[in-house]
Amino acid sequence: MNEQVIIQNDSQQELKTEQRASNWTQHAELIAALVSGALILAGWILHQHSVLSVILYLLAFAIGGFAKAKEGIQDTIESKTLNVELLMIFAAIGSAIIGYWAEGAILIFIFSLSGALETYTMNKSSKDLTSLMKLEPEEASLIVNGEVKRVPVTDVMTGDIIVVKPGERVAADGIIETGSTSLDESALTGEAMPVEKTAGDEVFTGTVNRNGSLTVRVTKSNEDSLFRKIIKLVESAQSSVSPTQAFIERFENAYVKGVLIVVGLLLFVPHFALGWSWSETFYRAMVFMVVASPCALVASIMPAALSLISNGARNGLLVKGSVFLEQLGTVQMIAFDKTGTVTRGRPAVEAVRIAEGHDEAEVLEAVYAIEKQSSHPLAKAITEYAENRGVNQSGYISIDEESGFGVMASVFGAKWKIGKAGFIGDDMADAFIEQSASDLKDKGNTIVFIKKDNSIAGCIALKDQIRSEAKEVLYELGSLGIKTAMLTGDQKETAEAIAKEAGITTVAAECLPDQKVEEIKRLKKEYGIIAMVGDGINDAPALKTADIGIAMGGGTDVALETSDMVLMQNDLKKLAKMCRLSRKMNRIIKQNIVFSLTVICLLICANFLQVMELPLGVIGHEGSTILVILNGLRLLKS
Repeated sequence: MNEQVIIQNDSQQELKTEQRASNWTQHAELIAALVSGALILAGWILHQHSVLSVILYLLAFAIGGFAKAKEGIQDTIESKTLNVELLMIFAAIGSAIIGYWAEGAILIFIFSLSGALETYTMNKSSKDLTSLMKLEPEEASLIVNGEVKRVPVTDVMTGDIIVVKPGERVAADGIIETGSTSLDESALTGEAMPVEKTAGDEVFTGTVNRNGSLTVRVTKSNEDSLFRKIIKLVESAQSSVSPTQAFIERFENAYVKGVLIVVGLLLFVPHFALGWSWSETFYRAMVFMVVASPCALVASIMPAALSLISNGARNGLLVKGSVFLEQLGTVQMIAFDKTGTVTRGRPAVEAVRIAEGHDEAEVLEAVYAIEKQSSHPLAKAITEYAENRGVNQSGYISIDEESGFGVMASVFGAKWKIGKAGFIGDDMADAFIEQSASDLKDKGNTIVFIKKDNSIAGCIALKDQIRSEAKEVLYELGSLGIKTAMLTGDQKETAEAIAKEAGITTVAAECLPDQKVEEIKRLKKEYGIIAMVGDGINDAPALKTADIGIAMGGGTDVALETSDMVLMQNDLKKLAKMCRLSRKMNRIIKQNIVFSLTVICLLICANFLQVMELPLGVIGHEGSTILVILNGLRLLKS
């Protein structure tokens, strides 16, 4: 077992080492690209000094192109296929051979800069598993021969009994043997409201025991725990390849092969078939390689995407890669987590009902005096409501708390009970609801009952509050033809009430993390491109499984690092705006691709017909690149 602990620690250390190496690579590529650009500018300024200018361009070739040349050669050796990296290097060399050093250097600069930015966006995912592992307990309190011993969690076996003290995280999945408590399961379900647990109830690794001491019989080994399943799901989702990415890779491979085959033919065929001289044949082959290089095609996407990324950053939406913006423009369904996303993540008092014969002021004062002693989220919401109504009792009173049910105390010479229906009497609670509060029953409220001596004094209905902008955003998404769904760990009645109020038609309630993943997979089959918006640890696997994972800025670190986009300031309005702009970006990219391919085809035809000299070819090639860049930059001001 100690070997397992050592192996696990070694794997975490290797992950951190790989992350540092990846960060260094990212910075080195970006610095090299910028230095290359500076050398090109210096060479252009000193173009009258031909020797010095050529030396500067050669340095730009070497510094800017080294990383991509190395990557292209390594990928070619490993995959046995050619790639765009090599084609760009060949095109730059071909440009230099026929005396156009600046053009070749510019090709290298544009491609190396885009490669550095791509490396930067890819490196974010390496933090995901490290963040998840930090939340998993490393030790457990195991009962051995009647004594409690601290042991590594890897030593805990199915059937063992562990102790979970107040404030500790549960170290293994299991069933409560003895004790009752209020358990914070937000790490798994995302729900801020603690869940009351008692003997016979199931508990999960990583959840927090808020009060009572528990003994738990372990039902799953560490490797099979729900928490470990989350880690595996994130890891699996990271390794999957999107259909768009696969298509781009196939297109690049075919394009490179096609261009190089044609260049090879142009070096010989025109001389023998058309009677061209060897110098003219070589000249036309090199011009073809220059004009057929995908410089404009590369610029068709990246400037537009970077413009929109910059626009989003100014407006509070951070994007970790251009591919996610492209996918957002084609999204058919957006699934939302409930707590902290559609709702604010904290309960608030919806309504108070006071029974006949009881004074509202007295009831609120008693409730305030009792609930002020509790740290439960419901108690905080009730005391806040009472304070807003002018109640401000001071002093401390002694309360008795029955974990999972309610609290009781003596106030104003009477015995008060506050809690669940069963705590004050099911029959009494049902009768009061039927008579005075039936309108609160089916609205997804959590109802807390109040009893004074032997009679019910009233009830308080509480509910998580929907974000003020949520309804507007969901309506706007609907106007764009985007369907919406809500995935939550909350109970069905509450989830359906929240969804109805917000305007969401598809609801999946009582979902654990793996069930959210399955629901996302089902929605992908039904609707196609899917986005997921969440903020909790429990949302991480679903965020990775969705085509686009979107995290709320106030969410957990794991959600932020796992996601592809981050909504800063938790503003859902930015999501609707970005959906519109992503669609505009996709239109611009299509315009650029069609335009750049048309120009390439025209230049190739003109070159083959010998009606175009190299300077015109360079002007057409570089001019088309500038035009598609300018077209993409329109998104900066949208």
